[in-house]
Amino acid sequence: MRQLLFLLLLCSLSTVHAQTVLTGVVTDKSSGKPLEGVSVSIPAINAGMQTNASGQYRFNIPSKGRYTLQVSYLGFKPFTTAIDANGNTIRNDFSLEETGLFVKPVEITSLRAGEHAPFAQSTLTAEEIKKQNLGQDLPLLLNQLPGVVTNSDAGTGIGYTGIRVRGSDITRINVTTNGIPINDAESQGTFFVNMPDFASSVSSIQLQRGVGTSTNGAGAFGASLNLSTNEFRDKAYGEVSTSFGSFNSWKHTVKAGSGLINNHFTIDARLSKISSDGYMERAASDLKSFYTSAAYISKNTAIRLNVFSGKEKTYQAWNGVPQDSMPVHRRYNSAGQRADGTYYDNETDNYQQDHYQLFLNQSLNSKLDFNVAAHYTRGRGYYEQYREQEAFADYGLPEPVVNGAPVTHTDLVRQRWLDNHFFGGVFSVNYKGEKLHWSLGGGWNRYEGDHYGNVIWAQYAIPKDYRYYTNDAFKRDLNFYGKGEYKITSALRLFADLQYRTVQYNINGFDGNPSLIQHNSYNFFNPKAGISYTLNERQEVYASFAVGNKEPNRDDFEAGLKNTPKHETLHDVEAGYTYRTGNVVLQANAYYMNYKNQLVQTGQLNDVGAYTRTNIPDSYRTGIELQGSTRLGRLFTLSANAALSRNKVKNFNNFVDNYDTGVQDTVVYNSTNIAFSPSFVGGYTLSARPVKNLEVSLIGKYVSRQYMDNSQVKERSLDGYYTNDLRLNYVIPQRLFKELGVQFMLNNIWNAKYAPNGWTYAYKEEGREKSSNAYYPMAGTNFFAGINIAF
Repeated sequence: MRQLLFLLLLCSLSTVHAQTVLTGVVTDKSSGKPLEGVSVSIPAINAGMQTNASGQYRFNIPSKGRYTLQVSYLGFKPFTTAIDANGNTIRNDFSLEETGLFVKPVEITSLRAGEHAPFAQSTLTAEEIKKQNLGQDLPLLLNQLPGVVTNSDAGTGIGYTGIRVRGSDITRINVTTNGIPINDAESQGTFFVNMPDFASSVSSIQLQRGVGTSTNGAGAFGASLNLSTNEFRDKAYGEVSTSFGSFNSWKHTVKAGSGLINNHFTIDARLSKISSDGYMERAASDLKSFYTSAAYISKNTAIRLNVFSGKEKTYQAWNGVPQDSMPVHRRYNSAGQRADGTYYDNETDNYQQDHYQLFLNQSLNSKLDFNVAAHYTRGRGYYEQYREQEAFADYGLPEPVVNGAPVTHTDLVRQRWLDNHFFGGVFSVNYKGEKLHWSLGGGWNRYEGDHYGNVIWAQYAIPKDYRYYTNDAFKRDLNFYGKGEYKITSALRLFADLQYRTVQYNINGFDGNPSLIQHNSYNFFNPKAGISYTLNERQEVYASFAVGNKEPNRDDFEAGLKNTPKHETLHDVEAGYTYRTGNVVLQANAYYMNYKNQLVQTGQLNDVGAYTRTNIPDSYRTGIELQGSTRLGRLFTLSANAALSRNKVKNFNNFVDNYDTGVQDTVVYNSTNIAFSPSFVGGYTLSARPVKNLEVSLIGKYVSRQYMDNSQVKERSLDGYYTNDLRLNYVIPQRLFKELGVQFMLNNIWNAKYAPNGWTYAYKEEGREKSSNAYYPMAGTNFFAGINIAF
């Protein structure tokens, strides 16, 4: 029923008609040529669009009233004009004047998909991010994008959070900031807890679903997430924001910028602190961060230095809630629990990550420019654990004699450290002609990681800060790509993208197996091709084919020399349709993603006795993604999306520990659902502007059943859930500040009891197949309220 509701909402988006037509053409004042991609908006009715290839824009607006039309385009001075609606067609052409400065975002822009690129994508602007940025981590801010499912260990969206796109988790999502790789080189995941309140410095976010365009860093196997922070602001500004929410959640942010100094220099800075007790017991977070950026800008040159850092301390909530505790104690957190029922008070995760990015953008002429960037990321931290009755032998120590008797086990506190360096350079050369656009680029990155563990306290005979293991790892990643778009006619465009990537990964032992040395090299060729066709000024269709390859994660290599995993390969076919006017946007995308040697959990023990992922020959994801938005009269705006998919593993062998026999049983499945891949994900936002400066939004989200492993057994699954949130944004009329805004969010207003994430362990005992399940529940009804002051 809920799936049908979301589809009806989408179908209704194209049925709204207005009474006045506003249209026109935007041109370059100096050359007289039309400008494509100019942002044109009417804030009073929450309508906006970009000009097409002919520089045209078109809106349907109410028949009467005066409205402000705002126009902005990078490198040109903003333009504002008043429009008096009269019930007829109004034509308003205008020209934009260049600023005389090279103010393109100082980043590796070639990684982003262009407006006509034949790939599924969604973009969030700074204004859209600001509406909901009250302290929750960045993945939660993306929850309304198509096919996205988010989760939070602490249940509030503060601390450790996760995101899946089309069922693919963060280890399969390529993440870059300004074109610089962010994914951890070993786990290939991105830990946004190490970048607290980064959303407050982001100017736009682009999410490409599927393989997408070539990018730097980890292989994109489900999506690519590009974060841009390098926004040019020519006027000095200052902002102070504070928010408070349930579970003693606080966020404090201070931002300031110099504007343009001496016509060439800008400085921007942010300082943030976020804290929360968490919905789960003892799931507290203490997060601090800063962001600074300094730039020099001239007519043809832009140089920018970004330095930002995050430091986190979170009480661990990684274990999940056991199934038998969920009905009676769904906030239960077992982390740090001793045998006597008390808790160790410092069962925490501690990490600091510092980022340095230096960019040079140079324009060679009106058609050709290049970007080059150097980067360095320094990370170090540990998680601390209280462990009871640990064997001395497991720590490489002889058994001591205490009071004349040998002691085999001891209680202890240990810290497991990661100390790493990630550095390199990336570049691109970009040409933009009348018919041909192309980019050549690439990057070289090196990772050096040191893993070690210290015992900082023991009940018996272990010296303080005893180091019980140490091993290091080195990884080199080199890639080159060339991509181009050729306009055959004014309507027909061809796209091609070729990437070569080589990876060398050396691992000198593991904690549980220090003698296991791994040296692996990979050479990947990732071609992509597509076509787009503009049917008319409102409609466009596209299709593409892309290949992605991905190396295994660090944990996969612990399988041993005999079971060293193979790399994974993905073939992705996409086709889509877009309908766009000033008031209505409809998009449909169909995809088929075929995997070869996808790495999945099978439950099999490898040759070193550990559970790791195993290559399976064939699996696939196929589906349809629908999204749209429209204005409903003068007061309301509706946006909705729905993702329907089929996600299957073919000829899957699942291995189950048999406690009765002491060996593993093999269970064969011909076709089962891929874990954590719901068949339906839908969302909607219904916004109203009942009075000037007030926006009230009702936000809904539905996620169907998710299986926690690949066996498709209902007892090892997460129930589907449907949630609703209420959001209010109001700008208070006053003259003291440039802007005084208040925000309020009431999350999960119907107090739904749901868990978007969990884990399961299957086994056989007493002749029956059983499972041990744990869940990561989200908070019931909760709120965040904030105030923002702009100077």
